[in-house]
Amino acid sequence: MTYEIRYRAGGREKLICFTDREETPELLAEATAEGGVYRLVLSPKTPVTLLGVKAAADFDFKPSDVVMLNGYQSWTDSHEHTIREREGNLDQRMPKFVQKAFAMRAYGDYDFAEYSSSLGEFHGWTYGYVRRGENFTMYASLNERPGFTEVRIFPPKRYVQLRRDCEGLVIREQYEALHFAILKGREQEIFDKWFALMGVAGPKVPPITGYTSWYNFYQDISEEKILQNLAAVEKSPMDFDVFQIDDGYQTAVGDWLSIKKKTFPNGLKPIADRVKAGGMIPGLWMAPFSAQKKSKIAKQHPDWLLKGDDGKPISCGANWGGFYALDLYNAEAREYIKTCLQTAVREWGFALLKLDFLYCVCLRPTAERTRGMIMFDAMDFIRECVPEAKILGCGVPLAAAFGRVEYCRIGCDVGLDLDDKPHMRLIHRERVSTKNSLRNTVFRRQLNGRAFWNDPDVFLLRDDNIALTWEQRETLARLNAMFGGVKFTSDDVSGYQERQQAVLKQVLAAKYPKKTVVTAFGRQYKVEADGETFYI
Repeated sequence: MTYEIRYRAGGREKLICFTDREETPELLAEATAEGGVYRLVLSPKTPVTLLGVKAAADFDFKPSDVVMLNGYQSWTDSHEHTIREREGNLDQRMPKFVQKAFAMRAYGDYDFAEYSSSLGEFHGWTYGYVRRGENFTMYASLNERPGFTEVRIFPPKRYVQLRRDCEGLVIREQYEALHFAILKGREQEIFDKWFALMGVAGPKVPPITGYTSWYNFYQDISEEKILQNLAAVEKSPMDFDVFQIDDGYQTAVGDWLSIKKKTFPNGLKPIADRVKAGGMIPGLWMAPFSAQKKSKIAKQHPDWLLKGDDGKPISCGANWGGFYALDLYNAEAREYIKTCLQTAVREWGFALLKLDFLYCVCLRPTAERTRGMIMFDAMDFIRECVPEAKILGCGVPLAAAFGRVEYCRIGCDVGLDLDDKPHMRLIHRERVSTKNSLRNTVFRRQLNGRAFWNDPDVFLLRDDNIALTWEQRETLARLNAMFGGVKFTSDDVSGYQERQQAVLKQVLAAKYPKKTVVTAFGRQYKVEADGETFYI
């Protein structure tokens, strides 16, 4: 293992390269290696600004190798590639002015990761592997709180690189610059060992089934529609654990305590009470760190918003006409977020919170905190606010959710067609796509039951208001059920006909496969799971 550290101290930039130990007048760098676990610790003698920390290990790539590098956050496409492919590059597909107009770069890692156009060169975050048949070599971070760890492969140059996302961080005391493992073996063996090394024991609650209002009504919901669907759920043959109200109940994203009086005249508490009376867990969607540009919270409290170097609020994406993030370290903003979460749980009675767009809280690292530090602080803060609630995380860099939420989305939003319109396929990797969602369900399957219960997003079997073919709907339902621990739908399942009822029965009975083999098949993947074959 070779290490490279770039830093600035006393107004000068320096670069040191070493294998186990290096000392300069400003810094002591010590690396250890034992049993495939590597750790690099930096002890500054004076304040040091880090510009880059990397480690590199040789790897003898073969033409038949396939690689999987985990994407930045929940929605980022993450699937196996051959080393004869190229990494998708947003800048090559989309003009900069279009990216800026829709704040596309905020959704992913486009501003702090280098996207390569070289053949076979891919990057990801927290973990990645090279697979040769059934044998895996995995590179996996053991501690992401000091900063997220990028894993990058260089097949032509025959090495793998790990990089800490810490540029601009000023260290004044001992800092764990890298801590990772290189694990070799079969799939289940190495993932079990990785989570054991991290000390993450997995969720303490069972998997769940449920209904969510989003993928039929989207924001067009009302008390009347919610109660009608609740009644349908109660009559359905599916035994639901959760009934969740999604986006659309609030007057604006960020104004969580301001409920639409016209469409929800009685507020949300009576609905939560009704859900509980029916024997289900009431769930509610929120994006606790987000504030729509037109929201009262953004207009009345601009000092609460996360700002860039220019002093202007940071655009976090194009949803809802554009939105900002609340500054986690602003005391008043923290108190507001806490009040919203606790009101939803302790006053309105919602026992499960789906918390979305979480990535936006860590968009701006500082000299004191990396993106990883901020994201981990945010997830800890959520748990401190409502320790009694079950949390379904979404739109979050996954490592920060390991062991901190019961359930977590591991793919992008499902669409009502397979892969959206052709021009939409050119945008960011976090876009809505049933095809990408299915791939993430398969290739992040190993997290299920280890990090949390995987939420692969909904299955949809209905015949109306949908453009997916029946075969695509059945594949979505079956694979979600096999590899996920959250089985949600937005269908009125009480109206299912015979073929839909048959698939629903399979969904409810599905177990995680004992053996899964995935191979590339043209532009598709063939998934063989306990003797059954699917194409995605």
